[in-house]
Amino acid sequence: LEDHPMGEKKKISIAEDHRLFREGIRALLEANSDLEIVCEAENGLEAIRCARKHKADLMLLDLSMPKLGGISALGEIKREFPELKILVVTIHQSDQYVIETFEAGADGYCLKDAGRRELHMAIESVLAGNTYLSPGVAEQVMEGYIEGRKRMKTKTTWDTITPREREVLKLLGEGHQN
Repeated sequence: LEDHPMGEKKKISIAEDHRLFREGIRALLEANSDLEIVCEAENGLEAIRCARKHKADLMLLDLSMPKLGGISALGEIKREFPELKILVVTIHQSDQYVIETFEAGADGYCLKDAGRRELHMAIESVLAGNTYLSPGVAEQVMEGYIEGRKRMKTKTTWDTITPREREVLKLLGEGHQN
């Protein structure tokens, strides 16, 4: 991550129910002198408390957590703290999860199978005010979007008639009798 003015550290909260994964992310991020972990949560309710108690710049948020799911927690946090950047870090790859997550207010979506470099890139991107979407789901989401657009495309009457009916209409238009 790039240096911040006057050595100002970016404050990060981690909301993840799996302790080993949470500790791994913490260790990975603490190696970067520009980041400071200010709070950890192991469920959605604690994530909301973290947001209220600590003025973090960014929260890493898992979707599958006990007591209150990540999408519900995300929506609540964004309602209270719209300026707090939230990067979802999850195993869920379906476009439905991605859509619901961004509709709830997420700033980024990163898969848990991402490497250290991608996680840092996602954090940097979101902190800079950009939206981040893991390459692993970006293509799938675009395919779903394009397919949905094709299904939504309204058919004209011309699209619903058979090739033979088109041929007959053409012949009638040319002046032929039935």
